[in-house]
Amino acid sequence: ALTCQGLDGRWGLPAGKEGAAQVVERLGYVQIDTIAVVERAHPHTLWTRCPGYAPAMLEELLANDRRVFEYWGHAASYLPMRDYRFYLPRMNGYAASEGARAWVKQNKKLVKHVVDRIRDEGPLRAADFEAPKGRRGSWWDWKPAKRALETLFNSGELMVTERRNFQRVYELRERVLPAEVDTTLPGPEERTRSALHKALAPGGLLLDLSNWRLGTGSDPARDALGRMVAAGEVTQFRVQGRDEPGFVLTESLAATSRRSKQLHLLSPFDNLIIDRRRTQRLFGFDFKLECYTPEAKRRWGYFCLPLLWGSDLLGRLDPKADRKAKTLIVRKLLFEPDFTDFDRVLPALAKKLKEFAAFNACESVVLEKSEPKQVKAPLKRELKT
Repeated sequence: ALTCQGLDGRWGLPAGKEGAAQVVERLGYVQIDTIAVVERAHPHTLWTRCPGYAPAMLEELLANDRRVFEYWGHAASYLPMRDYRFYLPRMNGYAASEGARAWVKQNKKLVKHVVDRIRDEGPLRAADFEAPKGRRGSWWDWKPAKRALETLFNSGELMVTERRNFQRVYELRERVLPAEVDTTLPGPEERTRSALHKALAPGGLLLDLSNWRLGTGSDPARDALGRMVAAGEVTQFRVQGRDEPGFVLTESLAATSRRSKQLHLLSPFDNLIIDRRRTQRLFGFDFKLECYTPEAKRRWGYFCLPLLWGSDLLGRLDPKADRKAKTLIVRKLLFEPDFTDFDRVLPALAKKLKEFAAFNACESVVLEKSEPKQVKAPLKRELKT
């Protein structure tokens, strides 16, 4: 799983933007998130894997190079442009849905107005439209024009050409989608095989066939997996203590012979750990994002980053980037109760914290609290070296 996720140093990526593009293509998606207490999830996920990554590179891949596009993957995500055709069924399904058709029918003039303005004026944000007097959307108080933009985006008629100050900028599909991109609609069998490959290739292991990320029913997935196992593309294995088998791409087994021990600070939305049940099964690591939990009820902190060392999730830390003071504040550092190898891990953790501080445009690191308490002093010494 770590090799397939690019977390053991074996991918050999080129530095910079090309490396970032290859990360998105190999992972299949990178989730977009709005929380900015430290660098947002999408640049963080790429920084974890890509040498020399800078936050502006992903925007360049979207707006200039057209190597990625924005749509709904696991959630709002940056997706490889080469996979565009596999999202056409979802776009078409949304456009054909009863709710979307009814809304478009009731708001024909508004939808035409939005499309005409973009056609005539070029790319526009939701903020470039003014809501008619007395009209407000029923969900999140969206302006009617914003809902039209989202509807056209979900159905594939509009694409996000760039983001400005994290706001989507919409453009007609034909002005964004490169001419060489394949737009052939995949059939059911091809869709299922593609979904299975996307689950297996970056994830390493498929442990739950009912996983909704497949985007298909369990029976077609089982049938396709059976054919892939029979052809030798996929290897089936038994998991101790479980009735259901697991599956792995046969070619991935050859890549597991070596593993270097590296330390990573993972985003809560990192592809390795986004599936909390799978994280518990693979690593025995209990993890929950607590930014929406009342402070008094939090176990770990507002926005904890799991610590991956080698093949172990050994703890977590709750950071905050004070950008005015250029200081990365570690509000709380917590190791798992059974972890004791502090002499080996603290130098690596101090080095990674300094790198993460620089990634967040910070010049220093402040540690406020640690568990166990005796870790605080030696880690602070390491941070000064």
